[in-house]
Amino acid sequence: MIKLKNTNKIIKEDIERIHKENIPWSQIQGKTFLISGAAGMISTYMVHTILELNKKKSKKSIVYALVKNKKEADEKFIKYSNDKCLKIIRQDVSKKFNLDKKINYIIHAASKASPKYYKEDPVNTLLPNVMGTNNLLELGIKHKIDGFLFLSSGEIYGDMKKRKISEDSLGKINPLELRSCYSESKRMGENMCVSWNKQFNVPTKIARIFHTYGPGMKLDDGRVFADFVSDVVNDKNIVMTSDGNAKRPFCYITDTVTALFLILLKGDNANAYNVSNPSCIISISKLAKTLTELFPKKKLRVIKKQNNDEKYIKSLVMNQIPDISKIKKLGYEPKISVKEGFLRTVKSYT
Repeated sequence: MIKLKNTNKIIKEDIERIHKENIPWSQIQGKTFLISGAAGMISTYMVHTILELNKKKSKKSIVYALVKNKKEADEKFIKYSNDKCLKIIRQDVSKKFNLDKKINYIIHAASKASPKYYKEDPVNTLLPNVMGTNNLLELGIKHKIDGFLFLSSGEIYGDMKKRKISEDSLGKINPLELRSCYSESKRMGENMCVSWNKQFNVPTKIARIFHTYGPGMKLDDGRVFADFVSDVVNDKNIVMTSDGNAKRPFCYITDTVTALFLILLKGDNANAYNVSNPSCIISISKLAKTLTELFPKKKLRVIKKQNNDEKYIKSLVMNQIPDISKIKKLGYEPKISVKEGFLRTVKSYT
């Protein structure tokens, strides 16, 4: 696995950018967070955002970081090894657990998001989105929390053809297809959030995240944009295993994390919000070409090759055009272009 090299400089700049956004940070001063899947790319940035904010505020926020691999988490958060505001807990969120300390906010980010897991481990792909959501919602009842954020996915929409995707859109998903283990369980997790809100008054909010990338993403997780970055980092020609015509909206990590805090602190309960950057919709072939052009000294080419990976289940969705007008009402405005975002991402590994 390729490790981050310029991570301190780039992530530090990214966190400062997030802090400058118009987010009601005063609401989280002195509060306690429980974040599941805390070693993931997005959740790692959220942990950094909270702990770095502590350095500027008199009332410190506490983070309980739930992780399955404590060694990996210790490496990711090594700069906070002596920070009493970070508590790393090894815990499978799909299994029952208890936490006696008072919790104010719960962020449920534990989930296998890569298509390579959908075939080889569908059960453990769906369990965090269902059983894990149940366990955390029950904790929410016990602690009478101020907010619960469920990280869902743009995958829940299914195949929308070329239509613009608003939060009330609904496309085709076949529950008998193995790949649906992810999207269907995310749908169930969303309904659980709505149900626990209506029946038990848990203040749930839902973020439907489209394709997010940035420093800290696993370059071997099977997603095409991660494969491309891995190729560039390793000075290899970019290998494209499809015709490249599918279009995706790529959102840099700072824009995604900004959106998540806005939803948590300003969003309406039992509501879902698209998290994306529609100005960065680009075809897979164009993305590959853009990455080679960003690093001309490497003299890389784009090579088309047939995908023989039997573990990978291809998405049938050709185009995604998310509508973000709803989250814009919370003050969200994505700012990072495809070129700037992928330039920063590659540099973080080199």
